[in-house]
Amino acid sequence: MADLAREAGITVRTLRFYRERKLIPPPRREGRIAWYNEHHLARLRTIAGLLERGHTLGGTAELLSAFDNGRDVGELLGLEDTLVAPWSEETPVRLTPEELADHFKDDVTPENLAASLDIGYLAVDGDEFVHISRRLLDASTELVAGGVPLAAVLEAGREVRTHADALADLFIKVIRTHVLTDVLDRAAAGDPLDPTEAARITQTIEKLRPISKGIVDAELSMAMDRRVRTELETWHRERDEEAGPKQSG
Repeated sequence: MADLAREAGITVRTLRFYRERKLIPPPRREGRIAWYNEHHLARLRTIAGLLERGHTLGGTAELLSAFDNGRDVGELLGLEDTLVAPWSEETPVRLTPEELADHFKDDVTPENLAASLDIGYLAVDGDEFVHISRRLLDASTELVAGGVPLAAVLEAGREVRTHADALADLFIKVIRTHVLTDVLDRAAAGDPLDPTEAARITQTIEKLRPISKGIVDAELSMAMDRRVRTELETWHRERDEEAGPKQSG
């Protein structure tokens, strides 16, 4: 619950209030663990968006009820399913403490564990750890095996997360500005969404998924090329300066 509230930018107390008002569905439970997912987060963001547009909490509850019961407003809020379909392809990995130690050896320290939990790479489930991503786990393992301290890997991961969040904000801004603005304004005014238009928006968003990933991959690749060239030029220049001017004969 605390993680969900933090991601949604609200307090735990507000989240409990929304749950009591049945504005969000209950979490999936496994024993004592309550699991929230992207659909809960999307619902909270929808609530925030409706409140920002002047809807009362009661009016917001009515709109969400209409969505849940399949009435016309579902054409708008139904886009929620399209928007929150996972953009990532990450597979969580369950690890025993011994398996975690196999990956990172002596770097499994209380400080690194605390940092991993804080970033969100690791979560604790009973006697096991759950790593958020197989790809990130494999990459971290290779970097540590190559001599990079785990603390440095985690600090780099924290910085990458910040830049990735900024990129996500940029793409979301593009979607809101150029894809969903008219739809959101009309829905706020109570106008129904035409099914053909809803289908068009859904197709547009689906196309944006691979396009956004391709843009980031291309830009990162070119940025690495530029950075490597700069580093090589600096290295050659410093080497030439250390060697001093050549003397003729």
